[in-house]
Parts: sequence; structure tokens; C-alpha cells
Amino acid sequence: QVRLVESGGGLVQAGGSLRLSCTSSGRTIGGMAMGWFRRAPGKGREFIALISSNSLVTNYGDAVKGRFTISRDNAKNTVYLQMNSPNAEDTAVYYCVGTPSYSRTKTQPGDYIYWGQGTQVTVSS
Repeated sequence: QVRLVESGGGLVQAGGSLRLSCTSSGRTIGGMAMGWFRRAPGKGREFIALISSNSLVTNYGDAVKGRFTISRDNAKNTVYLQMNSPNAEDTAVYYCVGTPSYSRTKTQPGDYIYWGQGTQVTVSS
């Protein structure tokens, strides 16, 4: 059983930085590819980032490329999303996701088996 729990959300100023964390309270996430999605008000779920189980490969959505960084620490059973220079368009609920294997093409919500409950990020201008 994999239960993903996000933390670190909150209010951040535009141009600042924020780091989200995701841990699993059940089975280890070490063997899984992990990622992040978000849902902004009135919009569908948007792919943000994906990282392979060994951290060797990553993939990012166009909206965050160059600003956000995904990383993981398998020893701590934790995945991170470092958000730098956020803007108002980054305001959303951010979800941690997991899937058994990595593929660069896994950018759709249906590609992921495990989802966290989400954490709200609000960017103030």
C-alpha cells in the first residue's frame, strides 16, 4: 500500500521560492518513478515534473521548465519539488504521484496509479 502525503504548501510571494515534499507512509517509493501534477482553479490537472527511481532522468512540463526542480531522497522515502521564481499562474493544488516505471511520455494523469491528497500553493503578486 502506497499512501502519499504532500507538505510544504502555503503562501509565497512572486519571485520567491518554496519547496514541496512528498513522503509515503506505507510501502517505500524507492522503486517507483515519482512526479508532480497541479490543478489550478477552473482548470484540469497539469503535468509538472517526473523523476526516475534512480534520479538519473527527469522530465518537466513546459510551464515550469527552468524554474522548478524535482528531486528525491530514497533513503528518506521523499520526493521534492523546488519552486523558484513562482508567479501567479503557479497558484494551484499540487499533487504528488507515483507509477511503477519511468517513461518520458508519462505526462497524463491516467499514467499514474498513486496520488496524494494535494497541497495548496498560492502565489501573491
